[in-house]
Amino acid sequence: MFRQIFVNLPIQDMARSQAFFKALGLTFNPRFTNEQGACLEIGENFYAMLLVKPFFQGFVQKPISDAHQSTEVILALSVDSRAEVEEVVRKAVAAGATRIPEPKDYGFMFQDGFADLDGHQWEVFWMDEAAAPAQM
Repeated sequence: MFRQIFVNLPIQDMARSQAFFKALGLTFNPRFTNEQGACLEIGENFYAMLLVKPFFQGFVQKPISDAHQSTEVILALSVDSRAEVEEVVRKAVAAGATRIPEPKDYGFMFQDGFADLDGHQWEVFWMDEAAAPAQM
């Protein structure tokens, strides 16, 4: 039914946010990137639109949440290995992110995470689905 997902995130500083995500090895689609918004390419058919707060406000009726003070969403990204989880979080922290929460190892799944420069919470995880319990 659905073919793509675009998660829209309010940000404070476009240049700073782009530099942060580029430090993680991610890219932006230049066709959909300007000083108001940037199309962050996270994976195949998975994107985040980074929108400066005044521009973001034009799409919503309610006040914009301060992601440093409250959490509305956790953006969970799967990767191919535990080592890759650790590497992504290491790069994020080196680029200025805050590590949250502490890593968790469930045996069949390993997760770690960070809050980006605007406070949005990202979880990076690896999971061996074949080793997962029948029901969680």
